[in-house]
Amino acid sequence: MNKLLDKSTAKQLIINGEYVEAPTYAPLFSPYSDEKIADIAMADQALTEKAIEAAYNSRKVIGNMPAFQRAEILENAARILTERAEEAATIISNESSKPIMFSRGEVSRTIETYKFAAEEAKRIHGETIPFDAASGGIGRIGYTLREPIGVVGAITPFNFPMNLVAHKVGPAIAAGNSIVLKPASQTPLSALFIAEVFKDAGLPAGVLNVITGPGSVIGDVLVKDERIKLITFTGSPSVGIGISNKAGLKKTTLELGSNSALIIDKDIDIDSIIDRCVMGAFSNQGQVCISTQRIYVHQDLYEEFTSKFAAAAKQLKLGDPLAEDTYISSLISKKELERTLDWIEETKKSNAEILAGGYAQNGVLAPTIIVNADHALKVSCQEVFAPIVVVNKVDSVKVAVELVNDSRFGLQAGIYTNNVQHALYASKNLEVGGVIINDVPTYRVDQMPYGGVKESGTGREGLKYAIEEMTEMKLVVWNQ
Repeated sequence: MNKLLDKSTAKQLIINGEYVEAPTYAPLFSPYSDEKIADIAMADQALTEKAIEAAYNSRKVIGNMPAFQRAEILENAARILTERAEEAATIISNESSKPIMFSRGEVSRTIETYKFAAEEAKRIHGETIPFDAASGGIGRIGYTLREPIGVVGAITPFNFPMNLVAHKVGPAIAAGNSIVLKPASQTPLSALFIAEVFKDAGLPAGVLNVITGPGSVIGDVLVKDERIKLITFTGSPSVGIGISNKAGLKKTTLELGSNSALIIDKDIDIDSIIDRCVMGAFSNQGQVCISTQRIYVHQDLYEEFTSKFAAAAKQLKLGDPLAEDTYISSLISKKELERTLDWIEETKKSNAEILAGGYAQNGVLAPTIIVNADHALKVSCQEVFAPIVVVNKVDSVKVAVELVNDSRFGLQAGIYTNNVQHALYASKNLEVGGVIINDVPTYRVDQMPYGGVKESGTGREGLKYAIEEMTEMKLVVWNQ
């Protein structure tokens, strides 16, 4: 252990149900206040392999456990988390600077996610196949089973450090798998907290192992180790593509980038949608995989929408994430703030106009609305992951759909319209994993299938759908 390490703030690894020291520790600072929160264990290759070994050795324990018992453990975890909800929300806000109002919302969703996982644990089944439909099938019956895949390697992001862990851990346990979890470097405390919750919930030792430290070291070991049967990753496209290239025949579920778009048709009451547009663009500082980044408004409503949207954005409270009325706080790092300010500077050199924000106040980026932005600007064509939204004028839904599709991403898109034909056209022609009609693309409930096309990734999350990824189908045929 480091000589200068403060033992009271040291957070060890969790391997095989026990706290394990690492050779080195790194300080974790609040993105908002810069105060040190904790010292985080840095796992090396040997410790990562130790965690994989623990998961591998416990895979039969969880795999052979009856479904009702797996469900009970998940229900227990949801109950314990309900009792410790405010503590959990405070951890999220401290490590990620997510405003406490949104952290509480995340904890509520995490509880629901584990409840959904408990329910799905009891619904894992195959189907019977009519073998006599083929002439060679007479006298035979067949059915499929879904069996646990084994050990799941889970790599999670910082933006929903508790609920996106739940979207990997919940279905893995429900399906009877063991897990090695590598949380984001800035938000490890949420994952360590959840591991404690599961220990109290009765999860056998070794089923959930949490290893913190550098992604380049831990991620490489997880992807290459043959005992890991599936990698589920949420993060950047570049890292996801790297995982895919190294994984070989290992199964992968990859939730990658996005620059989600919203279309506003000409027949919409603008006052009724402003609050949703503000939430979609600016909740959690825009650090949401399906944050509303591009808005295409029909020219008849463009002036009204932009003026009301900008006025609403300017009312949002900036500041301390633990203050009850804070809506926008710090981005996850100073580096991210510098990047977003650089992107804003790029827009200032173009014909684009900034209607709101465009500056940082006490290290917090003000909610920023940019209009008349060229499609080639970074704020439009790349994933901004900040409280920045681009609003452009269109003359039809068809043109808007073409602009939405002119992207290397395709996670979710939304359309506000009262025209059924326009809604059907958008739902058929938008090149995305999910189309949200009469709401922002930022809409998600945790049981729905969630995932994208193009560089937004492969596979689907959402408990039932994640369990399909985390199980193998086996066919059984009886010759009578």
